[in-house]
Amino acid sequence: MAKFPAHAPLRNVISTLKQLGFRLVREGDQIAMLSENPDGTRTPITIPNHPVLKKSTLRMILTQSKVSKDDFLKIYFS
Repeated sequence: MAKFPAHAPLRNVISTLKQLGFRLVREGDQIAMLSENPDGTRTPITIPNHPVLKKSTLRMILTQSKVSKDDFLKIYFS
C-alpha cells in the first residue's frame, strides 16, 4: 500500500472524494462537500481551501467523511 501523503494537492483530494461519492456544494474560504448515503442520511465535510493540505488536515477530512484510509489511498494513487 502506498504511503499516506504528507502534502496533498487540494484538487487531487477533491477529485478522490468525488470518486468516493461526495459532491461539491460550496466553494469559498472553505469547501463544503456532501455525500448522500444509501440509508437516506447525509455526510457533510468541510475542507480548507488551501492549495496543499497537510497530512493532519487530510486525516481529519477522512475522519469527518467516514472514509477509510485504505479506500482513500486506493483511489488517490490510481
